[in-house]
Amino acid sequence: MEASREAGSPPAPTPLATTNRDPLAVTGDGPSDAPVRPAGAVRLARSAGLIGLATMSSRILGLARDIAMAHVFAASHDMDAYTVAFRIPNLLRDLFAEGAMSSAFVPTFTRLLTLDGKAAAWRLGNLVITALLLVTAVLVVLGMVFTWPLVTFAAEDYSAVPGKLELAGSLARTMFPFLTLIAVAVCFMGMLNSLGRFFVPALSPAMFNVGTLATMALLIPVFRGHGIRPIFAVAIGTLVGGVGQVLVQWPFLRREGFRYRPTVDFRDRGLREVLTLMGPGTMGLAAVQLNVLINTMLATSQGEGAVSYLNYAFRVMYLPIGLFGLSIATAAIPSLSRDAAKDDREGMRGTLSSALRMMLMLNVPATLGLVALATPIVALLFEHGSFTPEATAATSAALMCYAPGLIGYSAVKLAVPTFYSLRDSRTPVIVGAVSVVFNITVNLMLVRALGFRGLALGTSASALFNALMLMWLLRRKLGGIDGRRVSLAFGKVLVASIFMAAVAWGGERWLEGVVPGSSLLVKLFRVGAGIGLGMGALALAARVLRIAEFDEALRAVTARVFPLKTRP
Repeated sequence: MEASREAGSPPAPTPLATTNRDPLAVTGDGPSDAPVRPAGAVRLARSAGLIGLATMSSRILGLARDIAMAHVFAASHDMDAYTVAFRIPNLLRDLFAEGAMSSAFVPTFTRLLTLDGKAAAWRLGNLVITALLLVTAVLVVLGMVFTWPLVTFAAEDYSAVPGKLELAGSLARTMFPFLTLIAVAVCFMGMLNSLGRFFVPALSPAMFNVGTLATMALLIPVFRGHGIRPIFAVAIGTLVGGVGQVLVQWPFLRREGFRYRPTVDFRDRGLREVLTLMGPGTMGLAAVQLNVLINTMLATSQGEGAVSYLNYAFRVMYLPIGLFGLSIATAAIPSLSRDAAKDDREGMRGTLSSALRMMLMLNVPATLGLVALATPIVALLFEHGSFTPEATAATSAALMCYAPGLIGYSAVKLAVPTFYSLRDSRTPVIVGAVSVVFNITVNLMLVRALGFRGLALGTSASALFNALMLMWLLRRKLGGIDGRRVSLAFGKVLVASIFMAAVAWGGERWLEGVVPGSSLLVKLFRVGAGIGLGMGALALAARVLRIAEFDEALRAVTARVFPLKTRP
């Protein structure tokens, strides 16, 4: 059981077993000639399922936070200002902490843990945390000093609305310390993942949402009573949530034997390797977030609510990214790093191919499902309080345009750390830079024709372009990633997903006539029934088309609830 493993010592890290058979083939109690499922693939599936469970909890809480914010602020000037204000420290987080730092740190930490043991890994952890505290403190101070130029650069059009640009600047200044908190939290997460502990790190982002919700509930009535704008309660809640992400992981890291001691030694080989990978790698992994920032800048010229529509839509789309993309990538990266440390290219190819197929089998249905049910999902989540049907229509349109990029976002989260495991940070940099240029070009063309919807569609196109380029180059670097099988499985699941989307859309529309009404329970029933019908259609189509990878993907998500059997 995972609970008992959290309290004990981690198992000795071992690379994924290599075999000529499919590393994700299903095993059970069938005939003796059934393919044997290697132990490493079992760990990958179970870890992905565990991370998916924790991530689902976090994403649901994130949606609850967004629902609460939509209820109070809708798509108002205050919400637009907060979105731009949070985007600035959040971009620095993705560029510096959650992006390049985690991708550079985890492979290096895992290699030291595998080859040199815990003592060497703990020393690197202390060095990296100390460096993060020093560097992010400088960035926070600089950000607070130069808040106004940064906000003006990101949202110059807000100056046309009295007080809106000033509000965005004040909110950004309040939230800048979030960068330091999240940098330490991400470092803790990487250390625990390398030790085979996935649940608590994956659950830690839930503390951000809990902290924000609790702070909103406590402070908004107080602020209203004292004439303070309620949106500042959300900014303070952001900091409270950052503290929660650090504190929830600390006891489990101590249980593994880690003790933080401030240590500075920039001559240390491991630290220099992390910094070397981080420097050029920042652009590589942060391409998506840079594209989002570009969207924000362009969206500020599209009128009141445009920034908020894009933000709400992106948050809905981010739920399956975390559940089906990030969870699989997080589970695969330590294994890829161990294989890279042992120069086991065959093991890396098997792990990457398995993870990629698992990711595609979950993300393709999620993409078409979001397109089919965008309007009823947005109405269910946000259309209450100050959120109008017009806002629902605009947010749904943005969501449908964002959805095709879901596969690209998820694949990038797997591909970039794989390059880092191979100590290649140049390739993600080049591809990331090209994808940003691609995004700017496409968005400038589409925004004229489609408005803010064109920004979402351009971002999706850029994410897919980024992913395809990275995977093509990774295939050449590793000598193949089982591309023929990946392509065949993708084609089958695409057909099945189109059938699923048609059934889900038709079922929800039919129920709208049979069970009319706009209450929360009625909308929940219609959306839930539509999803249920779609899932049934998907399972039927997968059976007819004999999509073995689809069954395996479902096993991966539910592995911790329904443990997989292995044959000796």
